[in-house]
Amino acid sequence: MQDYIKRLLIAGIMALCISLLFLGGKHSQAEMLDITKLTSDWVWPADGVITDLYGTRHGHHKGIDIAGESRTPIHSVDKGVVTKSYFSGSYGHVVFIKHDNNLETVYAHLNKRNVIEGQVVNQGDVIGLMGNTGDSSGVHLHFEVHKDNWTYEKENAIDPVLAFGEAAVGQPIVAMEKKGNEVTVETVAKLRMMDNIDIRKQGESLHSEHENKDGESTDAVEQQSIDKHTVQKGETLWSIAEKYHTTVDKIKKENNISNNHISAGDILIIKSSAGRSYVVSSGDTLISIARKTNTSVEKLKALNNLASDTIQPQQILITR
Repeated sequence: MQDYIKRLLIAGIMALCISLLFLGGKHSQAEMLDITKLTSDWVWPADGVITDLYGTRHGHHKGIDIAGESRTPIHSVDKGVVTKSYFSGSYGHVVFIKHDNNLETVYAHLNKRNVIEGQVVNQGDVIGLMGNTGDSSGVHLHFEVHKDNWTYEKENAIDPVLAFGEAAVGQPIVAMEKKGNEVTVETVAKLRMMDNIDIRKQGESLHSEHENKDGESTDAVEQQSIDKHTVQKGETLWSIAEKYHTTVDKIKKENNISNNHISAGDILIIKSSAGRSYVVSSGDTLISIARKTNTSVEKLKALNNLASDTIQPQQILITR
């Protein structure tokens, strides 16, 4: 009899657990649909590349990171009211915005804040500039979404992917683009102009490996900058090539020049090496990266404004 009762109790507990799981799944699915609907008109907040996603770092990362050039404009994803605008030791310069759909967004590690508490902002308004302040180890925007209100424990945090659609590390982002829009050739060209980021083609991860001169596998990749140079009196193709760290032959080819003659006032397109970047992988240290990229720890810290030897996976480092 006791065995029979015990079996009934076990069966009842199992049925209850299954019911709770089912109800939890239903709630989660409904919440996803609700968030997707509430954010259907949101736009991306900054130009850059996604370098980290929600839920990483043992579940402690409650937003997404978009790395870009220092002082890149940061835009409000939707209209709302600024609830906080201050400097903290963790977020650095940070702005909080409460939106009409009862969601609150957070924009952290800014170089500068352009708004104050209580200010009404419209979608697309520039609320600050991208930076590397607070507990940050590289120039990027840390962006969070919270249901109702942000709290210190972040129990209301929502995966921003629910708001913006699919997102992946290495994905190029353009400010003011609405979610679901594909990255175009023009978008990639725009991102190529950014000094601190290398984008090779749509959807390609920054983790593609390249080989150095010794055949060693490395994540360091060459970047290019494109400039328009107005020829000054007395300049030659040789002096211009030296200035931009390129060659005369490249300048001639890029500008369809058949001889070495140029005149003051001519405008030349210059594609020059802007340096190399390295995407930090799990297990990397500044020492190991310095060895891979033929540089020194001191130089890496100086180039990237690092105050300590601490680096994070997906962080983009300039190596020369």
